[in-house]
Amino acid sequence: MKRAHFFFTLAVIGISLFFLISCADSPSFAREDTLFERLEQKELTIVMTDSGLGGLSVMADTVEKLRTLNAYKSVRLVFVNALFSTEGGYNSLRTPEEKHRILDSALHRMEELYQPDLILIACNTLSILYPRTTFAQSASIPVMGIVDTGVEMMAERLKPNPEARLILFGTQTTITENTHTLKLTQMGFLPDRIITQACPDLVPYIEKDHSGDETEMLILAYVDEALQKLGGHTSPLYVCFGCTHYGYALELWQNAFSGMGVDVAGFINPNSGMTHIFDRPSVRGRFERTDIETRIISMVPIPEETVSSLGEWLFSRSPDISRALHRHEIIPDLFPWKPFVDESRKPPIPMDESLGNLFDDPFEWD
Repeated sequence: MKRAHFFFTLAVIGISLFFLISCADSPSFAREDTLFERLEQKELTIVMTDSGLGGLSVMADTVEKLRTLNAYKSVRLVFVNALFSTEGGYNSLRTPEEKHRILDSALHRMEELYQPDLILIACNTLSILYPRTTFAQSASIPVMGIVDTGVEMMAERLKPNPEARLILFGTQTTITENTHTLKLTQMGFLPDRIITQACPDLVPYIEKDHSGDETEMLILAYVDEALQKLGGHTSPLYVCFGCTHYGYALELWQNAFSGMGVDVAGFINPNSGMTHIFDRPSVRGRFERTDIETRIISMVPIPEETVSSLGEWLFSRSPDISRALHRHEIIPDLFPWKPFVDESRKPPIPMDESLGNLFDDPFEWD
């Protein structure tokens, strides 16, 4: 009896250690008690960030959700584009250390400038990088990432049908880190049910023109490559966007699969899932209306063609965010980043082996 109790105790300790280790690397990192305490406030300042402008779609959903809930007297919502250079983003950096240090620099500056009650990382790449920043180790405010939202949504689709499979499209860092698949396998899903496909260079083309010919060509190429990995599998197929930008081009993704004769059981876009944290019965309907202030901040210039393309898409979701994009603010010295990059190891112009240099833009931003 004592021996059985001993082994039971060991098992509990082992499970607890595994849970703690998993949480330490989890892109969902907010302490629930602190988060819920902040969400009970009558006024909120929220900073939302992305390594590009994909997170603006999350911002649009958030604004409309807050207007519907009337849970707060006022909300100040600040979007900070954490892209640090027009010559390349986090996926263009050579080492993980460079990525972590630059993101760390950006987050400290966001906290200093805007003093948020909550930071939402509306970016899969940055959500995966975040746990290994020094900011994550000492943050006094809740920080939430989008990866676990996507994992939960994928699990909901895969669980009812053991035969279903899923393709996850994402940036190079997101796919290389393999965080989504690891989390799904920890939940009991077989890894061969998840096909992952990196999409180098796609983000800047979506920002340039989310419905353009060049964007369409890239999506077609990546869908074809993913389907080759899938083989002749005919069971229900789901597609998940592991990058906040990809939803802008939903119609092109749908056309790509249908054009290849493949039925998709459902497209999963985790962007809208981030707004669920605000829908709490304890705060819902506390006020007749919520006053919302929106700002969009970027260190790098945002091309006019991007403002026009994304602004049109955003207007149908949230006119407020579309207008905020048109009046966005450029702060060239928003946060330091050059000290954290080894210029002697500047990456060469990459070429995706399967596609060749289709277009001139050599870098992936997200």
